[in-house]
Amino acid sequence: MKLLLDENLSDRIIRSVIDLYPGSEHVKTVNLMHTDDAVIWEYARAYDFVIVSKDSDFHQRSLLHGHPPKVWMVLIIR
Repeated sequence: MKLLLDENLSDRIIRSVIDLYPGSEHVKTVNLMHTDDAVIWEYARAYDFVIVSKDSDFHQRSLLHGHPPKVWMVLIIR
């Protein structure tokens, strides 16, 4: 499984998860920063990524369109 981290998550996270999820990327490294969610969605679907985001937009899109791609939501507790 490969993760595609959304721009609302730090690109430094990749270093922490790359051993567990080889091939994972951040939208920054694949030139998708400040890109419409639909483009990121299609990129993830085309290249078999699981989208990881703390933004509910991708979760809502998954309810509307189903998967692939799968979406993981990150919950930040403060």
